[in-house]
Amino acid sequence: MPFHVDSEVGRLAQVIVHRPGIELLRLTPANVESLLFDDVMWAEKAQEEHEQFQQILRDLGVTVHLYQDLLATALAADGARDELKAELITETQFGTELDGPLRALLDERAPAQLAELLIGGVLKREAAPYLRGVSSLVLDSLGDDDFLLAPLPNHLFQRDNSAWIYAGVNLNPMARPARRRETINSRLIYNFHPMFAGEQFAFYNGNDPMQHTPATIEGGDILVIGNRTVMIGMGERTAPQGIEVLAERLFAAGAIDAVIVVELPRERAFMHLDTAMTQIDRDAFSVYPYLPDTLRSYTLTPRGSDGHFTVHENADLFAVVAQVLGIERLRVLKAPIDRLEAARAQWDDGNNFLTVSPGVVIGYERNVTTNKYLGDNGIQVIGLSGSELGRGRGGPRCMSCPIERES
Repeated sequence: MPFHVDSEVGRLAQVIVHRPGIELLRLTPANVESLLFDDVMWAEKAQEEHEQFQQILRDLGVTVHLYQDLLATALAADGARDELKAELITETQFGTELDGPLRALLDERAPAQLAELLIGGVLKREAAPYLRGVSSLVLDSLGDDDFLLAPLPNHLFQRDNSAWIYAGVNLNPMARPARRRETINSRLIYNFHPMFAGEQFAFYNGNDPMQHTPATIEGGDILVIGNRTVMIGMGERTAPQGIEVLAERLFAAGAIDAVIVVELPRERAFMHLDTAMTQIDRDAFSVYPYLPDTLRSYTLTPRGSDGHFTVHENADLFAVVAQVLGIERLRVLKAPIDRLEAARAQWDDGNNFLTVSPGVVIGYERNVTTNKYLGDNGIQVIGLSGSELGRGRGGPRCMSCPIERES
C-alpha cells in the first residue's frame, strides 16, 4: 500500500500541500478574525513563498500533490457531487429556499471552477444567475459582497484537516466553525480521487457527515513518532474526547500500542503540539525553551482488543518518549534564547519544522538563533522565506500533509 506514515523523521516520499489562491484575496480587516487569521496577508507574496516551499520539497525528492488539483479531479468522479450536495446544501446551512439554486450551481460548474469555489468561497453576486426569482430570507439579509459560502484560507495548513497515522487516515473533526468545511473537501478527495479510491487503507474516524463536536482533534496535534506510538497534544484545538475517540479506533484496529498525550498551555501561540515541539531526528526534538515545568503528560495503552484503554500519568514526558523510541537518551534541543526572543520565535513558528529525512528539516529562515543552534547540533536546516506565510501562524510542518513516509 503506497500511502502510510510510519514516523515523523523517516524519508518523506509524498506530501499534500495547498498553494494559496483567491481565499487569501478575500481576507479583509472585517473578517480576518472570524477566519482565524491575525492580519490581512499579501496574497501574491504568500504564493511566491509557497512555490519556493514546493520547489524545496521537489529538489529533495519529495512528490508534491497540490490540494486544489486533487479536489478538482475528485469532483469529476461519479458520485462525488451527489455526496457534496448531500452534505453541503442543507436547510441548516442555507435555509429552506436556496437548496435548488445552489444544487444547480454545484452541478453546472466545471470541476476546476468548483474546486476553487469550495476553497475560495462564493459571494452572493457571484451566484446571482442562479438566484433569479428566489424568495429567501437568508438571501435578502445578505449584501452583494457578502458570502453565501465562506472562504477557507486555513486550507493553507494541510496538516490539520486530515492526518495519516501508520496505514490509515483520520479525517479530523475541526474545533473552529471556520475550518469544519475543510474536512468535507478532504473526504471527497480520499473517497473519490482515483489515486486513493483504488487503494485499501483504514479510515479511523471522520469519514462521515456526523457532527463530532466537542470531540475535536486537529492534525497539528498529532505526531507519529514511530514504534507503533502516537503523540497527541491536548489543548486549544484538540479535546480529550477527541483523543479518546481516536485512541479507541487506533487500538481496536490494532494499529498502535500506545498514545502519549501532552497537555498544552491554552494560548494561541501554542495552538497545536507542533508549535511547541517537533521531532527533527531519530533521537532529537526541537522544543520551545520555556515550556512550563509543570507540563503534564499521560500514556494510554489498550486493555484488550476492543479499543478500551488505561490512562497513566507520566512523571517525565521525554523519558517516556525515549523509552518508546528505544533509545537511551532523547536530545531535547532548546535554543539558548531569553524569554523575549523565545516569545518572538514561538510566534514565528520557531519550532515548527518539517523533517524531510533524519536530521534534515525545513524551517522559516527568520528564526536565525534557533536554526543556528540546531545546525551546531548536527541538524541541517533548509531556510524558507516566510514573511507572509508566517503571518498565518503556521510553519512548514503546518503547511504539509505527509501521505507516504518511511519509518
